[in-house]
Amino acid sequence: MTAIVDYGVGNLFSLRSSLAAIGEEAEVTGDARRIAAADRVILPGVGAFADARRKLAETGMDSAVLDAAESGKPLLGICLGMQLLFDMGEEVRGCKGLKLVHGRVKRIETDRKLPHIGWNSLTFQNDAPIFRGLEDGAWVYFVHSYCGVAASEEDVIARTEYGVSVVAAVRSGNVYGCQFHPEKSGETGLQILKNFGELNR
Repeated sequence: MTAIVDYGVGNLFSLRSSLAAIGEEAEVTGDARRIAAADRVILPGVGAFADARRKLAETGMDSAVLDAAESGKPLLGICLGMQLLFDMGEEVRGCKGLKLVHGRVKRIETDRKLPHIGWNSLTFQNDAPIFRGLEDGAWVYFVHSYCGVAASEEDVIARTEYGVSVVAAVRSGNVYGCQFHPEKSGETGLQILKNFGELNR
């Protein structure tokens, strides 16, 4: 079973619907015990970094996510959920993240319009099982103005271009992050979610 962390941030319905479409059992929950019992955990999120980090702390879901990561079970952060995995976020004000991926979240330094909304292609690097069956150039859907800047390029598993090279996905051991929305990315996104669902089986 995959637990989708509910801490009051993000559209959880479309994510749960996408998992259901591929036959993946998923539960939206804000119960730390259910998250601890899950085989895999997804941390979604939309909005501002500092606000989401505060809500994670207020609901106790920060500890639940950290415990899941420490246990070795696969953890996937999506969009703002990926950004929260980093050491620090710079949106609005400096704010500490979950420190599961080393680096900082910064505003995208591009001449193009922000937020970046729309479809962009991926370039893969540092082979990762969640991208199994996909080839360079796969298109996915983004909505963001900030992006993770990893301290180590070894943690970066996909990039995209938006006037500049942008980190699109990261991995640190059993912890994964996608800046884009797999649940809004058609067949490519479903394949990524299916691959994630096959981890830890």
